[in-house]
Amino acid sequence: MRHRVIFCVSILCLLPMSWGAFAGKGDGAAIESTLHRFLVVPVVEGLDTPWSMAWLPNGDMLVTERPGRLRIVHQGKLSEPIEGLPPVHAKSQGGLFDVLPHPDFAVNRLLYVSYAEPLRHGSTTTVIRGRLEDNRLVAVEEVFQAKTAGKSGHYGGRLVFDPRGYLFVTVGERQASTKGDLSKHPAQDLSNHQGVIVRLKDDGTVPDDNPFIDQPKALPEIWSYGHRNPQGLAIHPVTGDLWAGEHGPQGGDELNIIKPGLNYGWPVIGYGVNYGFGKPIHEAQSQEGMESPLHYWVPSIATSGLMIYAGDKFPRWLGDIFVGGLRGKQLARVTLSEDAKTVVAEETLVQGLGRIRDVRQGPDGYIYLADESNGRIVRLEPASD
Repeated sequence: MRHRVIFCVSILCLLPMSWGAFAGKGDGAAIESTLHRFLVVPVVEGLDTPWSMAWLPNGDMLVTERPGRLRIVHQGKLSEPIEGLPPVHAKSQGGLFDVLPHPDFAVNRLLYVSYAEPLRHGSTTTVIRGRLEDNRLVAVEEVFQAKTAGKSGHYGGRLVFDPRGYLFVTVGERQASTKGDLSKHPAQDLSNHQGVIVRLKDDGTVPDDNPFIDQPKALPEIWSYGHRNPQGLAIHPVTGDLWAGEHGPQGGDELNIIKPGLNYGWPVIGYGVNYGFGKPIHEAQSQEGMESPLHYWVPSIATSGLMIYAGDKFPRWLGDIFVGGLRGKQLARVTLSEDAKTVVAEETLVQGLGRIRDVRQGPDGYIYLADESNGRIVRLEPASD
């Protein structure tokens, strides 16, 4: 187990913030943070539970709505839903999740979409791809179907391509019980996809250097395991590291650098407790052979989308990680060390804005937020002095 610096975030140990951080409801007032003044500006409204955003080479924005619709935002206007998507299990936490253009979209026009696929007995996390033509997905094919057991939540569903063109997919542990022998929990079992991050080629086949490809009974797609419900995923633009934000229980949200073959501990180790009365879940907070988080939140902010800023609109935020929070309806800014390997500070930028399901940097350098509470996309823009 590598030794890591761990920072606990609670009401008592947050960085000092200006009162403006609590006024971010898009009312036109500038918000004061420690490094930048900014505005929260509405971009598009009238969405039903927006889950993810992405951009096409022409500047159009793609938005998924969890009930099962994929829309295009062109010059501030919503398109009709894109046709050609498969049926979606839009119940409980299920629905349509991430959308991601292929790195060569300008040539092949391929879009990747993750969703909760309805099955005869339950549902699972599935990824398809199809070619976008005239507001329709054509030649749709399945890229990945998770081998999981579960009828309700914790699907994961985040997608990202790395610079080599490999596709990473997060899969939650499907709310598997944490009673009994925790070492035998499904998230600790490599024969299923519960609580894992998988790595694939762009066509869904398995790279021959995946860490478990030669291990008997292990599923070859698995890149890392021992996760609860990773809902944030991003490649660091300088180091190339894969960062993931993990949705904890009552406390214990995590931020990790994901390395091949490593066990991130759920539910054996962690900092959360059971919902309700707060009974302990974990055997310990650390254990040999399991990765402790680089950063964690107690109490939980219910982490969701994650982005690493590389734009020019907020130069003093360059290289910072932005994490959406469902609980508290907030946005966290996490500062990394010079080598971008450890966390050194955190600031809450906005609170009370809405349940922030996704955080993205647009091609214009602004920071975009998917506010599922109010059915809208907003963006952060610098405020004039």
